[in-house]
Amino acid sequence: SHRRVRRTEEIVWIKAQGFTTVVSTLAAPHNLHAYDEADLAWRHVPFTSVDDSSAVLGKLYPEMRALLGAGERVLLHHNEAGDRLQGVVAGYLVYAGLVHEPARATAMVERLLQRPMGPIGRELVSVAAKLTAPT
Repeated sequence: SHRRVRRTEEIVWIKAQGFTTVVSTLAAPHNLHAYDEADLAWRHVPFTSVDDSSAVLGKLYPEMRALLGAGERVLLHHNEAGDRLQGVVAGYLVYAGLVHEPARATAMVERLLQRPMGPIGRELVSVAAKLTAPT
């Protein structure tokens, strides 16, 4: 089917870019088996608008930190590159101590994705700033 071909093309692209692990924040685990078939590591940390942001980020960020610390190249996958994904990425920069000021992390991700971050993303950065990363 067209979708299977497209999914295969996406996985080929992901691997060609050097990514070694996909972290999916999609609500459902659909198509994660395709990563198994392609011998691509993945993690599933569902994150929807009804989930407790602090709880999800408290699980997601240590997982990402461990993967990155082990030398993995992580692709963060969500429905779209919108506010939620922007907030998760900017929040991680603050959580991991890579950027100390939430406003600076927000501005960096806005430049990276070439779009302003809305209130949902900004709230996630605020939540992330309150989480404590292990040293």
